[in-house]
Amino acid sequence: MATVGQWIEGARLRTLPMAIAPVIVGTAAAFDLGALHWGRAILAALVSLLLQIGVNYANDYSDGIRGTDEVRVGPLRLVGSGVAKPQHVKMAAFAALGLAMLAGLALVVLSQAWWLLLVGAGAVLAAWGYTGGKSPYGYMGLGDVFVFFFFGPVATLGTTFTQAGQVSAAAVLGSISTGLIAVALLMANNVRDIPTDSEVGKRTLAVRLGDRNARLSYVLMLVLSLAVMMLQVPAKPWIALVLLLIPFMLMPSWLMLKGKKRKNLIPVLKQTGLINLGFSVLFAAAMVLTGL
Repeated sequence: MATVGQWIEGARLRTLPMAIAPVIVGTAAAFDLGALHWGRAILAALVSLLLQIGVNYANDYSDGIRGTDEVRVGPLRLVGSGVAKPQHVKMAAFAALGLAMLAGLALVVLSQAWWLLLVGAGAVLAAWGYTGGKSPYGYMGLGDVFVFFFFGPVATLGTTFTQAGQVSAAAVLGSISTGLIAVALLMANNVRDIPTDSEVGKRTLAVRLGDRNARLSYVLMLVLSLAVMMLQVPAKPWIALVLLLIPFMLMPSWLMLKGKKRKNLIPVLKQTGLINLGFSVLFAAAMVLTGL
């Protein structure tokens, strides 16, 4: 039976910053629109975090029963390593997704944005369909598209809309940038797993691009995440604060380009998650300073 520590490790804490970052960006954009609601912001954060944890457990379960995780370089997989029964991991995934749905329903009721129920349902289905079901889209190289969509525009603009009832140019650009960093994190994870994924027929975008191009795409996504925000500088000069992230992007970019051993790429996940969190904090600081 898995220990509490192993269940926590199975939740893949390194990926959680990509769930909280869009909520911070969306809330900061709502503040810029003069409509900050802390209660709704907390609910949005719960939805995003629980969805991410649900996705992580669902992936652990689905990859585990397929045998994809039998040989891995990365962190512990509960099912693949045999420390937890598949059914227990599946139940943990459903529990997290169920709690996310409850938090999402509360957010919709408070904001009266009933159409977001459809978005929420889509997010839950996407969470399970990433590696679950007969035709998981994560095995077809579409995972990056869904990660960008749900951890970029959906999470960010949904957060802004439930507080302000509208979105702004800053919110849209911020959603694109945080979405790109989230995809970069996924790319780092998938580049590490190219050899094992190729063997089991998991055709991620990293596998399709090939090792070299996939590594280059990681750096390109980080660069674009900052370049996109420069479009907002004429209207909101404080947005240039996000350029302070450049020094922190150098090490993971170097590891992605030069790290030959797959295990050397493991720290990149944490570093990229922290970059996304740093981006959201600097974005929020820019919105506050703009309003002074």
